[in-house]
Amino acid sequence: MFSRRSVLPVLLSIAALAGCEKKQQPTDNAPPAPAPAPAPAQPATADADTILFGEVGSLTGAQATFGISTKNGIQMAIDEVNEAGGVTVDGKAKKIAVRVYDDQGKSEEAANAVTRLINQDKVVVVLGEVASSNSLAMAPKAQEAKIPMITPSSTNPKVTEVGDFIFRVCFIDPFQGTVMAKFASDTLKAKNVAILKDNKSDYSLGLAQFFTETFTKGGGVVVSEEAYSQGDTDFRGQLTAIKGKNPEAIYVPGYYTDVGVIARQARELGLKVPLLGGDGWESEKLYELGGSAIQGSYFSNHYSTDDPTPRVQNFIKAYEAKFGSKPDSLGALGYDAAMVAIEGIKRAGTTDGQKLRDAIAQTKDHPGIAGVITLDAQRNAVKPAVILQVKEATSAYVATVNP
Repeated sequence: MFSRRSVLPVLLSIAALAGCEKKQQPTDNAPPAPAPAPAPAQPATADADTILFGEVGSLTGAQATFGISTKNGIQMAIDEVNEAGGVTVDGKAKKIAVRVYDDQGKSEEAANAVTRLINQDKVVVVLGEVASSNSLAMAPKAQEAKIPMITPSSTNPKVTEVGDFIFRVCFIDPFQGTVMAKFASDTLKAKNVAILKDNKSDYSLGLAQFFTETFTKGGGVVVSEEAYSQGDTDFRGQLTAIKGKNPEAIYVPGYYTDVGVIARQARELGLKVPLLGGDGWESEKLYELGGSAIQGSYFSNHYSTDDPTPRVQNFIKAYEAKFGSKPDSLGALGYDAAMVAIEGIKRAGTTDGQKLRDAIAQTKDHPGIAGVITLDAQRNAVKPAVILQVKEATSAYVATVNP
């Protein structure tokens, strides 16, 4: 089904040109040179026979596995559609290309990249970002330009609240936080928990808020709430404070880069209770960083490779054949985001911004890899979540929770 990769028209990369330039040393009286624009990770161009998508993601930096997986999933979708003949726009069959920029996981780079995609590259739709903070930096630019933007996996509710041209194909934090809070109380029978959150991450703060609201509403008690900043390496002070409160579980709504280290230090301090988290945990690096310390913990996620649905298993096989590894949820959501955009173009029959926006907003019962997608009035996906338990170098399906 995905056996051959489509050949798209390719121009010389702007990145190659930029790489040939030498940095000029400013004189004492000269103003500082402006920061260089982000270079495209994948050159592509639009012409009379090609529709150009834009993508922004963290291909390098702390969350590089997120960006790479998403990019792979998007490319899978585009290759599939191109191999089937492309899409018909204004009565003419066209292929799809994607211009990809690496934002290094930085909000300011994400904002620069989406500005360039819109103003210089003239893309018809923007796919990205993964991290909610980066999507929040991008969304106002897309909204102002009236270019549809679809985030595959930014779960903070504020993202789509920016405006009516902003969409997502994932569930949102109120649902994800609620799912894990109910799992903690109903399945783990926890009466009290502690929370360790990243106080500089919109994603982490949102999950912590919604987890707390649901858990306490159900009679549970948050006995300790500690904070850290992404990139910290020593969490022993916060974990020692948490240990003194004797929680039955610890909710850590962060990213895999921090969670693995937190797990190791928690076990070193004698904290043996399960850690709980969200979709930001999902990465093969989690198992490398956390080792045996993270095993037995739980996190909410968008899909499971254990899903027997034929379309899911076919996608997994094709992805593995193409990239040499099984797709995580970021790969699945990247594929879904691209397909929702493509189906929107098919329904609209045009790439006109307003008409394409209206067509995407009509998405209903789309058979996504990471769940069937229906967009609600706020342009959020209504779909289920799964609970996974961390095993040795993998995660195992535990339960599905519907909205």
